[in-house]
Amino acid sequence: MRFVVIIPAYNEEEFIASCLDSITNQTLLPNQLIVVNDNSTDQTLSIIKQYKEQYDFIEIVSTNAKAVHIPGSKVIQTFYKGYEAISIDYDVIFKLDADLVFPVNYFEDIIKVFKNDSAVGMAGGVATILKNGAWEIENLTNFDHIRGALKSYSKNCFEHIGGLKKDLGWDTVDEHLSRYFNFKIVVDPNLKVQHLRPTGESYSKNVAFKQGSAFYKMGYGLLLSFLASLKMALKKRSLTMFIGYLKGYLTAIKNNDPKFVNKEQSKFIQKYRWKKILNRYFYSRVTALI
Repeated sequence: MRFVVIIPAYNEEEFIASCLDSITNQTLLPNQLIVVNDNSTDQTLSIIKQYKEQYDFIEIVSTNAKAVHIPGSKVIQTFYKGYEAISIDYDVIFKLDADLVFPVNYFEDIIKVFKNDSAVGMAGGVATILKNGAWEIENLTNFDHIRGALKSYSKNCFEHIGGLKKDLGWDTVDEHLSRYFNFKIVVDPNLKVQHLRPTGESYSKNVAFKQGSAFYKMGYGLLLSFLASLKMALKKRSLTMFIGYLKGYLTAIKNNDPKFVNKEQSKFIQKYRWKKILNRYFYSRVTALI
């Protein structure tokens, strides 16, 4: 299988060398690695150039977008600058962050997942963070979700879901749409990726508002959006965030913002989300009784 890796990079001089070292030392190398320098003001570009001189499968793309880095929209716009530079017919495409260090067998094992089952549309490992001197799984989501930092897609799946949405929520709606089109999503907990920068460290203040808007665009509906907002706000222990989520959702309704999904897909997503909520609720009750 031929595969392409795209890495958006903005001011990553602290991490990019470690990331590229872990990629160039893989047991299976990508056919094309495209690093998109997103108007970096540090030494990111010069570091990438050093690797390009050594490896002919590395390509550099530069973009001069605004320096406002909103999670979701900015990174996917940058990703698509790299996507436009793909020069091979690929079977699998990876979208990776620049602050990751991969186990040496990462690509080989992920490609095996796609090879062994043509129904697999998405695959990935798990992110770990350094905590008290040890690398622990960054427990932000369940093992049925692939973190946005380390996504990979079969070409068939990528095309069916219409690529990646250029907005916050892209790394959730991609999985909903993959399931809608009957693709499997595989998370391998044995593939532990080191995440060098804590998630959300550089997020801007209006993320909560945009996340609320994303709930609307993903077709969640009012009650699901309320519950999702409450869950996220409780995790962050922030009433301000909760209010921001709701404001974003209600503003999207008022403005009649375009959705990521059609009505049929929205119904599918709501049904899936309610099933997950109910299963989790009953599981917790049974566990408590035992």
